[in-house]
Amino acid sequence: MILNTFKILTRKCFRIGLVLCLSVLTLRLVQLDASIKAAAMVDAATLEKLEAGFSKLQASDSKSLLKKYLTKEVFDSLKNKKTSFGSTLLDCIQSGVENLDSGVGIYAPDAEAYSVFAELFDPIIEDYHNGFKKSDKHPAKNWGDVETLGNLDPAGEFVVSTRVRCGRSMEGYPFNPCLTEAQYKEMEEKVSSTLSGLEGELKGTFYPLTGMSKETQQQLIDDHFLFKEGDRFLQAANACRFWPSGRGIYHNENKTFLVWCNEEDHLRIISMQMGGDLKQVYKRLVTAVNDIEKRIPFSHHDRLGFLTFCPTNLGTTVRASVHIKLPKLAADKAKLEEIASKYHLQVRGTRGEHTEAEGGVYDISNKRRMGLTEYDAVKEMYDGIAELIKIEKSL
Repeated sequence: MILNTFKILTRKCFRIGLVLCLSVLTLRLVQLDASIKAAAMVDAATLEKLEAGFSKLQASDSKSLLKKYLTKEVFDSLKNKKTSFGSTLLDCIQSGVENLDSGVGIYAPDAEAYSVFAELFDPIIEDYHNGFKKSDKHPAKNWGDVETLGNLDPAGEFVVSTRVRCGRSMEGYPFNPCLTEAQYKEMEEKVSSTLSGLEGELKGTFYPLTGMSKETQQQLIDDHFLFKEGDRFLQAANACRFWPSGRGIYHNENKTFLVWCNEEDHLRIISMQMGGDLKQVYKRLVTAVNDIEKRIPFSHHDRLGFLTFCPTNLGTTVRASVHIKLPKLAADKAKLEEIASKYHLQVRGTRGEHTEAEGGVYDISNKRRMGLTEYDAVKEMYDGIAELIKIEKSL
């Protein structure tokens, strides 16, 4: 009888203990859920800035894609959302709100932003990348047959220089606005040690911006290699924090291969040289990217391709460009841009976006980077420039 009583008491105690445990667990889950919801909520100060920024944008005559697609409905749908890195809609749009003359006006503070704020990013991507819809998928990487490209201007009459670059983000790191100073330094060390392993034509030197001597700085400026703090679009996007920590520049001995570390993207890999030999420039880039890729894993999205800070550079991230003199076509800038647009080319000033043409030299590049392969993006520029030169000769 005593044994039976003990068993009954034991069972009762077990049930009571189980109930207590379940009660405590439930309470903990409720508390955790509350804390997650609180963390996911956008604070009042950020909401106030968002509302003010949205009102400013709507009242402006801005021609940006941001203004075009940030409707009241989209704004209300996204203003309370956050990524796991803590990024908000404000982080995405603040540059476009501050710089009303922006062409696009939006950046992704981290890789998740493309999904969390897809309601805004998707139509902007579709508009900029020639109809790349949210149901479309970027093709697999394909550098193609480099031997099929040639020299755009063998006589050297029009093309001053040729350049092909691509952007890459290092896997496991957010983009500029979310990076800590320690992460910047860690990334710089990884990039520096990786590039030190390059051989042959790509072999060169890495120059950290921190502690750079005046002589080295002046030489890099003279070579048009040095990127610097002060771009107002990037500043407003909060992309220049802890400057110059974690930033650096690498170039080979011939100064035909260059890597920027933590300027706009984690890496900008660049191949360039004087004249119009696109085949040689492209071949060098392909060799370099394939080599670096074996050593550093890059962020890649199944649908969007390679991920970058600015949505204009998604997909292939490839920008193939020439500095070119087209005096007859350039006499009518509107006509030059009209012809260029037929071949999906972008006409910019000598020193790139937001600059003027110096000495009649324009920077003309492929505009599309998504929905086509790396080779197709470069071939598009090749065919378009060949046509522009042909038209220039006929005038």
